Amino acid sequence: MLSNRRFILLLATAIAPMFWGTTYLVTTELLPPHRPLLAALLRALPAGLLLVAITRVLPRGSWWWRSLVLGTLNIGAFNALLFVGAYRLPGGVAATVGAIQPLLVALLSAGLLRQRLSVRTILTALAGVFGVGLLVLRATAQLDTWGVLAAVGGAAVMAFGVVLSKRWTSPAPLLATTGWQLVAGGLVLIPVAFLVEGGIPTLTLRNLAGYSHLALFGSAVAYALWFRGLRELAPTEVTFLGLLSPVVATTLGWLVLNQHLTALQAVGGLIVLAALVSAQLRRRRVLDEPLPQGVRDCVRAVS
Repeated sequence: MLSNRRFILLLATAIAPMFWGTTYLVTTELLPPHRPLLAALLRALPAGLLLVAITRVLPRGSWWWRSLVLGTLNIGAFNALLFVGAYRLPGGVAATVGAIQPLLVALLSAGLLRQRLSVRTILTALAGVFGVGLLVLRATAQLDTWGVLAAVGGAAVMAFGVVLSKRWTSPAPLLATTGWQLVAGGLVLIPVAFLVEGGIPTLTLRNLAGYSHLALFGSAVAYALWFRGLRELAPTEVTFLGLLSPVVATTLGWLVLNQHLTALQAVGGLIVLAALVSAQLRRRRVLDEPLPQGVRDCVRAVS
């Protein structure tokens, strides 16, 4: 069962993927086309500089290189691969591939954090992927090899970043460590964005509004809430909340863009929500029993 404090913490953490669910609408309606790396850069760096300026706290000792590693995984590499996948794949394909992240986090947590890997966690993760597929995948969707690789890579690097964020708990204030990661991720993106896409184009007020939304709500607020959840909750509990992102994206497409919502999509949405609830409930049943020792040893060896 959920305690009141844990329930409130889960609700607060869930705001992060809900903000991330607005990314597709903002990208298609407000941002200039064919600039995925610029979108990733302007989403991360301004937000990070803002948080660092507010907190006035810089990393110390090992947290210089740890911030670089975490910022590259959680922010720089993840956002670059996310936007590349989003630009090269239909939104449904990208979201379905990205939905494997809870499963990856569960496997990495078993290997790196020695957390129990249960049958129920695996089945819940697979149900989440299936539900997202029903919710957003279209029969006419075309696969792009590089787009699929980017989507898989994005899910993998953030899964690794989530687990490392739990393993490396900073003594500094939450907003400060969030800012460090956003700045580090943004700095990593600068040379890549300019080498691949060139300089910043002339931006309209519409473009600036889109980038401002991504930086303030999609990064500064969302990542602060996300990392706060990671400090106090298990990585698997937090990462399952990420499944809310395609739910919000689909809902916005229906409400704002007048996209058609089918009965099958509604079923997919219900499966996703059921997976979310199942992932948060602490129950002791047969499915909660740990996997056999041999399977767990294999997971730890791979991790």
